[in-house]
Amino acid sequence: MSASPHRVKNNRGRAPRMHRPVAVTALAAALLAGTTAPAAATAGAAPADSGAAVPKAAAGQDRPELQKAIQAFVDAGFLGVQLRVHDERGEWAGSAGVRKLGTSAKPPTNGHFWVGSVTKTFHATVVLQLVAKGKIGLDAPVARYLPKLGLDRRITVRMLLQHTSGLFNYTGDLDPDGTWVPGLPATGKEWLDNRFHSYRPEELVRFALSKPAKFAPGTDWSYSNTNYTLARLLIEKVTGHSFDAELKRRIVGPLGLKGTVVPGNRTQLPAPYAHGYFRYQDAGQWKVADVSRQNLSLVAGAGDMLSTTHDLHTFFSALNAGKLLPAKLLAEMRTPHPKSDPLYGRYGLGMFVQDLGPACGTVLNHNGNPPGGYAALMYSSPDGSTTLTASLTAGDAAFDLAKYPKLLDGLVKAAFCGGQTAS
Repeated sequence: MSASPHRVKNNRGRAPRMHRPVAVTALAAALLAGTTAPAAATAGAAPADSGAAVPKAAAGQDRPELQKAIQAFVDAGFLGVQLRVHDERGEWAGSAGVRKLGTSAKPPTNGHFWVGSVTKTFHATVVLQLVAKGKIGLDAPVARYLPKLGLDRRITVRMLLQHTSGLFNYTGDLDPDGTWVPGLPATGKEWLDNRFHSYRPEELVRFALSKPAKFAPGTDWSYSNTNYTLARLLIEKVTGHSFDAELKRRIVGPLGLKGTVVPGNRTQLPAPYAHGYFRYQDAGQWKVADVSRQNLSLVAGAGDMLSTTHDLHTFFSALNAGKLLPAKLLAEMRTPHPKSDPLYGRYGLGMFVQDLGPACGTVLNHNGNPPGGYAALMYSSPDGSTTLTASLTAGDAAFDLAKYPKLLDGLVKAAFCGGQTAS
């Protein structure tokens, strides 16, 4: 899920927003405030206890640039990383760090993890599939489909997917003058103590609607989880089915995804998985809690799914190869809004469009993190032939946030730029 990426100038010196694609502010606020001691990277065949075999294409591949890139995250303080890259050389899967504090076992190379705001790309895809079938109008008022919520009739379906509705982000938001307005418990000890609380999507939306809008619909851009919780309600109202059922019918089933789940109020990751930890202050003391179990109904539609690196690769590759949407709607999805946060590119409809420069070209992406312990990365070339999918877990060590952008840049360029590293 994603905490909202505001424009960079608004984030500096402000309280961070929760549930955004993995970014410096999100890391500071939520989970990646700590990780543990470095451990050696592994690649090729999966560890014996990982519960997941690495495809033959990965066996014997020597990808030192990828090993080095994920080891750099561990050296900087992350507990563990699992990475999968598909490109013209085939598939590479590897891991670095450890699976759990106090052990030496490596993270599984295809373990389950909370994907955070990567959830948004799945929702945007299903909404656009319904647009393609004529069941939803992309520029129709959302209030036409969800009349009981009292939404501003100027808010369109496109505005939800593009984050231009102006709706308050229920996990906390910046008001127009830059003052932080708290939302539902989404960080710190308050979130930790409430991490098993169950929320209903309508409850999240009504809380957001109790707050003033940030701007008139369509006049600006601001990343808000509220938009995608509304997208879930929209899907369910139009189809008459749960989002989980529609996801299985439209994406999970056709693509043969084995580890992608909408957990609802379930809190347990299926095995295998790597443990994620939340570092927080309590009475002036730093403490660490294992948050592998958490109830992500807090971000229903915006960040509550779980998946694997293999499933994220299969989904994002198929999407960008044109297998899930008509060409016209895929083009709409990849048309960025000029006012969107440039940190990961500009935001289209459920994905960022990022220019890595003339030597590397364009990548599409959506990253994410739940409130604590985990982060997910999902990148693809425009034709879906090259992908990078990863999970990162936090541990018990302090993390230097200033290092994160360079680490991420180095990893992405190692996958998409022929091994070129960040400058």
